[in-house]
Amino acid sequence: MAKLVYGLNQSLDGYVDHMKIGPPGPALSRYFLAQARGVTGALYGRRMYEIMRYWDDDLPDWDAEERDFAAVWRSQPKWVVSRSLKSVGPNSILIADDVEAVIRRLKAELDGEIDVAGPNLAASLTSLDLIDEYRLYIHPIVLGHGQPFFAAPRPRLRLLASERIGDDVIQLTYVPA
Repeated sequence: MAKLVYGLNQSLDGYVDHMKIGPPGPALSRYFLAQARGVTGALYGRRMYEIMRYWDDDLPDWDAEERDFAAVWRSQPKWVVSRSLKSVGPNSILIADDVEAVIRRLKAELDGEIDVAGPNLAASLTSLDLIDEYRLYIHPIVLGHGQPFFAAPRPRLRLLASERIGDDVIQLTYVPA
């Protein structure tokens, strides 16, 4: 049975904004690359999927790690939850209806971890008790506003692990209590 893991970079005050938090440093990039190599696939909301489509096309200024991450990302199965998109890119499946049933089937039929990306999608999946683990990558920045990591509802959680990544990121792993 697959496990759904919701994880995103966030500010100290709990907001996610990849443009304001900035790109991951070298240690976090290596961490995400290793993690991406080990997942079964990724489950995206529309906005996060559109952000991640950045990795579809090679850019000339990428370094070796960025090219490696792009290759891993492209090879992974991706499921995109959206009612507004009409199509998705390569190695991706659009989920527009029966979201709960489709995701429950994925969890039952697959093994390993499925990354969940996007706070609104995660909120919906949390309300359905489908998220098995939450990974918060906390950066030393205060945004003061924006999209919260926990869009709603706020589940009761139990700390499972913590890890320092590089000089300034703390990764906290929680499971539903």
